[in-house]
Amino acid sequence: MTTTVTQTNNLTLPTAWHRLNPIWQGKEEDIQKGLSHTQLAPAWQLLLLGDGSPTRHLQLLTCEPIEVDVIDMSLIGTNPDNAPDLIQVVPSPRLRRQVWLRTASGQRLGYATSWWEASHVDEYLQNRSLPIWASLAQIRTELYRDIRGIYCGYSAALESGFDEVGPFWGRHYLFWHHGQPLTLIYEVFSPYLTKYLGNTQKSANGD
Repeated sequence: MTTTVTQTNNLTLPTAWHRLNPIWQGKEEDIQKGLSHTQLAPAWQLLLLGDGSPTRHLQLLTCEPIEVDVIDMSLIGTNPDNAPDLIQVVPSPRLRRQVWLRTASGQRLGYATSWWEASHVDEYLQNRSLPIWASLAQIRTELYRDIRGIYCGYSAALESGFDEVGPFWGRHYLFWHHGQPLTLIYEVFSPYLTKYLGNTQKSANGD
């Protein structure tokens, strides 16, 4: 797949990224204590609220290598880019990267947008076709995944991309490295994962 790199000034946004239109949005205390199982089933909470690698989790669930299709790499300068407010802690000028996460056999399982300090992105993503987790693991980068937002919502673009009907669950988080913010990441997962994780919600009686 061709990687598109575009540059913009602070007045014109490049290719849009796919942010959810939320019907529910969690607060920091929701992330810390977890959600009720009637709102989000335990297995889904492990994926969304756990601090482990989602790429590794998807690999273990599917027994397939997880690959990325890079669909956009845009230099956005100091533009806030309709990103979560935490983008302000990532030094500018910034680069935005969008990818599909899929199995080697082609099933799309996730979508991710990440924002990086443009001058350092090549240092951490030496092979841009690899998932971020694999790239950083190769260079033995020690990280802390700081989850700051969780959402349930809709996106027509993601319905088309996943070939699945919403709502979708997503989150955003910071990667910290040596006490400094490395990148801001916004992830959305496909409902196809109910095949492995079960339904996203449990009924009050546990069904």
